[in-house]
Amino acid sequence: MTEAEWLAALPDMVFRAILLLARIGAVVMIMPGLGEQEVPTNYRLGLGFALVAVLYPVLSPGLPVAPDSVGEMLRLILIEIVIGVWYGALARLVTLAMTMAGQLFALLLALSQLLVPDPAVGGQNAITGRFFALISVVLLLSSGLYALPLRALAESYAVLPVGEGFMAGQGAEAMAAAVGQSFLLALQLMAPFLLLSVVLNVAFGLLARIAPQVQIYFLVVPGQIVLGLLLLALLLPAMLGLYASIARETFLALPGVR
Repeated sequence: MTEAEWLAALPDMVFRAILLLARIGAVVMIMPGLGEQEVPTNYRLGLGFALVAVLYPVLSPGLPVAPDSVGEMLRLILIEIVIGVWYGALARLVTLAMTMAGQLFALLLALSQLLVPDPAVGGQNAITGRFFALISVVLLLSSGLYALPLRALAESYAVLPVGEGFMAGQGAEAMAAAVGQSFLLALQLMAPFLLLSVVLNVAFGLLARIAPQVQIYFLVVPGQIVLGLLLLALLLPAMLGLYASIARETFLALPGVR
């Protein structure tokens, strides 16, 4: 390619790179594992640019050239950002299930007043919710599961080509199903603790009727905390195994993964 030909092709090359960065950057900013709020923004941007550089030679032939209209250009970029946010959110909901499980754990064990800053939720979170969220991130990074959303992202251009729009109806259905799956996973993880809470409350309620002079409150709170923490220590490996299994299934179900 001569210098004149390269200069003539430069606008199309830049526009195609911007299209790739719009989708890839949106996913990288919110995906679980590498897209956590604790990871500096410049690192995530650097990862996005690196992925664009890697995928550009493969994907650029299928990308549209720069349109003459500024409105059309903005429309294509906006659609790519929407698709990227959608992909990242589908993967992120698995991690949010662990956060919800931790919050429910704190509520059941009377630990909901112990709050710590949580960048992931944009405020303060129960200490156990933060603990569960960090455990899920460590598990994703150590097991390599974080690579599955990146694989889905690279293959998404085959099922959602650039320039063909975004099917909002099917996208909304997939998001609703992912939200339901996230709540279901949180309840599955917390099922033993829900049962423990019900049993303890029934037992202490009967004790209050049998011996009303006993200060039940001072027995309930310490008993719930101690028994809950003991049960968590026993069940945590199984809980993490369940989470890893469902996270893998969720990532493999992302559109485009073969």
